[in-house]
Amino acid sequence: MGHHRGMDTVRGHLLVATPAIASGHFWRTVVLVLDHDDDGALGVIINRPLDSDVDDVLPEWADVVDAPVCLFDGGPVAMDSALAVGVLRGTEEPLGWRPMCGRIGLVDLDVPVPTISSALAGLRLFAGYAGWSPQQLDEEIDEGAWIVVPAEDRDLFSPVPEQLWNTVLRRQSGDLRYWATYPEDPSRN
Repeated sequence: MGHHRGMDTVRGHLLVATPAIASGHFWRTVVLVLDHDDDGALGVIINRPLDSDVDDVLPEWADVVDAPVCLFDGGPVAMDSALAVGVLRGTEEPLGWRPMCGRIGLVDLDVPVPTISSALAGLRLFAGYAGWSPQQLDEEIDEGAWIVVPAEDRDLFSPVPEQLWNTVLRRQSGDLRYWATYPEDPSRN
């Protein structure tokens, strides 16, 4: 079998839920894939801001995260724990940084804020994450549950995250752009 890294991995890409996902946690989600290999995949939903304020949960990080300054619903796994996803400003990797893809990585929230904040171009805090067992994500993509598109750093820090599903689809070429106009409830059409 061997590792088929390379073209097959969607690490660093966005997964955009297609209408094949009609309900449940991933309905109309945009997921940033942080890791994807033979062991499975890990990502965070980036378009689900929560009502919970960073000030209330991790006040020392409130000045570091990008607006909206709230926690995001990162996915159905480990929802009681916070995952901090950041983008590096330059090439210097600060203490508490775990690179994932490109300039995107995870931030250790136990590290003192000043030691890391100056190295970051942006930061988001997620409650929970999305996880897939080996081959599971590949199968879901093959079945048409997800469209895989290139990610841009600004997607992670969109000031209007609830509009990302449409925004990301609209900037694609060809037929994919038409998904953005897909009715919320096709049975009403």
